[in-house]
Amino acid sequence: MYKKIIFFITLTVLSATLCAQDYAILIKGGHVIDPKNGIDEVMDIAIKDGKIVQVAKNIQGKATQVVLAEKLYVTPGLIDIHAHHFFGTEPHSYLRNSYTAIPPDGFTFRNGVTTVVDAGSPGWRNFQLYKDQTIDHSKTRVLAFLNIIGEGMRGGAYEQDLKDTDPKMAALVARQFHPYIVGFKVAHFEGPDWTIVDHAVEAGKHAGNLPVMVDFGGSIPPLPLEDLLLNHLRKGDILTHCFAQIKGRESIVDPTEKKVKPFAWKARKEGRYFDVGYGGISFSFSQAIPAIKEGFYPDAISTDIHTGSMNNAMKDMLSVMSKCLVMGMSLQQVVAASTWQPAQIIKRPELGSLSVGAEADIAILNVLNGNFGYFDYTGYKINGKQKLACEMTVRGGEIVYDLNGIANPIVVAKKQTEH
Repeated sequence: MYKKIIFFITLTVLSATLCAQDYAILIKGGHVIDPKNGIDEVMDIAIKDGKIVQVAKNIQGKATQVVLAEKLYVTPGLIDIHAHHFFGTEPHSYLRNSYTAIPPDGFTFRNGVTTVVDAGSPGWRNFQLYKDQTIDHSKTRVLAFLNIIGEGMRGGAYEQDLKDTDPKMAALVARQFHPYIVGFKVAHFEGPDWTIVDHAVEAGKHAGNLPVMVDFGGSIPPLPLEDLLLNHLRKGDILTHCFAQIKGRESIVDPTEKKVKPFAWKARKEGRYFDVGYGGISFSFSQAIPAIKEGFYPDAISTDIHTGSMNNAMKDMLSVMSKCLVMGMSLQQVVAASTWQPAQIIKRPELGSLSVGAEADIAILNVLNGNFGYFDYTGYKINGKQKLACEMTVRGGEIVYDLNGIANPIVVAKKQTEH
């Protein structure tokens, strides 16, 4: 009798151990690039209950779905920290509750993007509506920089109204919606000084030292960027559209000498961040090529995606990443600027990595070799031999995009995924 009891206990423990080795998804043989953890080699990744449970070579065990990722790159899910997703049907509203903004899920997963940060489309007056319409109806993780203008990106005169900036109200809304709001945004304001930036910085301080992202609309003559970066912004604040060369805005690269200006290097050393924020006319090869050649790489690669930019030179996240790749950044640097670095900028260190215990947000990318053309809004074109493509995206432990059916089985029956 005693032996039977021991045998039963042993069998129970063994069965529990075997069950513990079962996974929902097992990604096999991909080249893992995980900047946070310093991984850059072929490894397997096991996923269970929406989390990454193991990253190692030759993981054994049963899995509901197995993904063969040989000759592909496995990275953390991409983070686009400058996007516009306050889509709606209000006419004459630019990027706030408008036709020009786009719903995230249609354009994220097919690019390996699992997290987007809306760069100021909603303001403190309408963030609740934004949450109701966009955040609550998206599989993509949606965060936001709250516009310091209460109406948000309504366009035209509404974005020039300093009376609609209220740092205390903005901070109050940021605290109320703290799971979603990562900072504040200055967008499109055209004025003779940096007053609106100071309002945003004040809001950031009131809200617990949240960062500020600045896209200044412009001024004639242009306001000195050195003054903005060194005297008005703080450590951790962000200059977006860092490779823009537009009338009314000073650029970071001297267009004559084709060198990064000394104040930009100083600002970086003092902790200011530089974000691509590609957009419609906010990226020029005349700025990006000299900067990258000099080693002034962006801290974050992002799209500024909306219906205008996505159908012109920008296109999508992988297109912007590919441009950075062919301009001279390594694949590892491009991945870092699209995952772990932006996660740190928005102060969400739980994102942007493949750490064990992290939510399973994963991109599986292919580096295509061939002849590819890349151009900016001015018509300047460069040719490249490489282009990034997304093979698969995993969001929260679920395969949400599979380009070529590399999962086996491709579809998991609903009853198999219910607990």
